Amino acid sequence: MNAPWKPAGQGTRDPFAAYLADDASIDTVRNVIADLGWVPEKAAKGTLRTAVQSLSMANSPNILLIDLSESADPLADINALAEVCEPGTVVIAVGLVNDVRLYRDLLAHGIHDYLLKPLSMQHTRDAILHAQTTFADPREPAQDATHQSIAVIGTRGGAGASTLATSLAWSFAVEHNQSTGLLDLDIHFGTGALVLDLEPGRGLTDAIDNPSRIDGLFIERAMIRAHDNLAILSAEAPINQPLLTDGAAFLQLQEEFRHAFQTTVIDLPRSMLINFPHLLADVNTIVVVTEMTLAGARDSIRLLSWLRANCSHARIVTVANKLHAQHSEISRADFEASIERKLDYLIPFDLKAASHAAKLGQTFLEANRAAKSGQLVAQIAADINGGEAKAGAKSSLLDLFDFKSLLGKKAEKPAAKTATPK
Repeated sequence: MNAPWKPAGQGTRDPFAAYLADDASIDTVRNVIADLGWVPEKAAKGTLRTAVQSLSMANSPNILLIDLSESADPLADINALAEVCEPGTVVIAVGLVNDVRLYRDLLAHGIHDYLLKPLSMQHTRDAILHAQTTFADPREPAQDATHQSIAVIGTRGGAGASTLATSLAWSFAVEHNQSTGLLDLDIHFGTGALVLDLEPGRGLTDAIDNPSRIDGLFIERAMIRAHDNLAILSAEAPINQPLLTDGAAFLQLQEEFRHAFQTTVIDLPRSMLINFPHLLADVNTIVVVTEMTLAGARDSIRLLSWLRANCSHARIVTVANKLHAQHSEISRADFEASIERKLDYLIPFDLKAASHAAKLGQTFLEANRAAKSGQLVAQIAADINGGEAKAGAKSSLLDLFDFKSLLGKKAEKPAAKTATPK
């Protein structure tokens, strides 16, 4: 299934075949394929192993639907199926296990989609039509090496993570000329679209409700364009509408973002890590945004500890935001001692700049590019983007602040390191 595409021999293939273990699933699939003009009998009773035996002696269909519900080791059976499938076959699996880890493993093994039993007519039809499109227009493998994915997480509500996420996305798109997708996963209270002066639309909620519909065309239609190089996918779901998902939609969205954009910025609420830790599996850089308060220190300790244990593959950048010049709940030295690492960036509190951006309906960086705080946000973006501004970063950041006013007159150590990236 992961073999190179070979167009030869398509004419000898059947368009569709299915092997299903129960009569209800067979009836559903037969009704769907009959509506599509295919022979209903192509949906037959059997298991994944039945499919392996049949395909070892016959040509593979364009689209193959197989049943994993009676498979003791689905991944081993999928590998056996891959040995007899002809290159280019699009495989849809159905099963009883509602587990995002299984879904992810199946995708990694070449499965196109995974449907839960009992099958519905609508979801089955959508999955088959999507598979048909994929077979007709196979996509080249994603060039993950050239794609960067950044997650921005606030340790506390109001720390400014969303403000930083939108500014970073704008910087990558406009200043670094990269096609950028902003994914705001605060489903009920996200502010990504609001910051960009846009209506969020229904794209994200539709994706969560119907993961099987997510493809390149869906992304193109659902995302809201903020700039030639910047698009956002967000939501304002009703407060009485809980988030009911196993996370499959988020995995699909991240996969499509990798194909559609050079850079992905994810505004990730900290609560999402509890139910969907897999969201950070393919992230290159994680920006942790905190305030220098006791609560911020406590939650930074917990969050950084979790990231060290679960995201060792990703670079972690720590940002202390909204730093008050002379009224800090906890000193920098004590804060860094508590989290057992240096803060990479400190951004001063700038109410005037924040108000200016809100009035203009622009990101904080776009509206305050010449301000000291805006310049530091731009430096963070340049650092994450490969460090093209690292040369001379120390001297440039020294010029950004009057450190005596920022840290107070009693600062004993040279404050030059305050804004110097790690």
